[in-house]
Amino acid sequence: MTRRTERTARAVAAAALAAVVLAACGPDDPKKPTSTGSGAGSGTSGSPAPNPAPTAPATPAPGTSAPAAGNPGTRRPLTAAELDRAILATADVPGYTVGPMDPPPAQGETPAKEACAPLTSLLNGKPEPAAQASAYRQITGANPESRPAVSVFLTTHGDQGAATVLNRLRAAVTACRDGFTTTGPTGPSTYRSVRALPPVKAGDDGLAYQLTADFEGDPVPLVFHVVRSGATVATFYTANLEGPKTPEVPAALITAQAAKLR
Repeated sequence: MTRRTERTARAVAAAALAAVVLAACGPDDPKKPTSTGSGAGSGTSGSPAPNPAPTAPATPAPGTSAPAAGNPGTRRPLTAAELDRAILATADVPGYTVGPMDPPPAQGETPAKEACAPLTSLLNGKPEPAAQASAYRQITGANPESRPAVSVFLTTHGDQGAATVLNRLRAAVTACRDGFTTTGPTGPSTYRSVRALPPVKAGDDGLAYQLTADFEGDPVPLVFHVVRSGATVATFYTANLEGPKTPEVPAALITAQAAKLR
């Protein structure tokens, strides 16, 4: 890593964005803790419960794709074991390596502005409403030194829960576009802005956005792609610790994951 990256990475870690730093550092970085878990876990967010969101709009907002017709709860929630089989594996994405990633810590970021709680719940790796089961993985390119890496986690929700996850995120992207602050286990954090990005057309519904963090005066772009397939939500995220350029999540990863959840 460059000196700037090392300094920013330390700040990110101090702000409890450990999962994002794991993805950005790559699997062989000596500063990255070794992942020992199977990559599956469950839990609820430490963020305050956000206000209930309205149903998906007939015309999707910028950064979202149109929901598919039908009841999002018609496909049953997957068990933890089923999620572990359904999440991407190396054989599913030629040119990439998929490895384990530990579940996020129990305590994460809490926003000062309640409307931003859906965004911090994803930062914490625990979208709201709470998942019945989760699975986590880290994805790198063929070159283990490639940057940035991408992390993915699947969460399974009951009935209308998966649709609610995306609806709340849509509302939060709009409500928090001018930024917000949070508190966490190691202190406060600042996020400069939130903006919608073009989503990848996959699954039954999806949205994408960039959350720009501020660490020691440096902008750190964090990009999220969230796709619903039935009762399951797939979240992809990555970070650029080298500068302000928006990092990309390869569309091939998103479409491959959606295909496994059909």
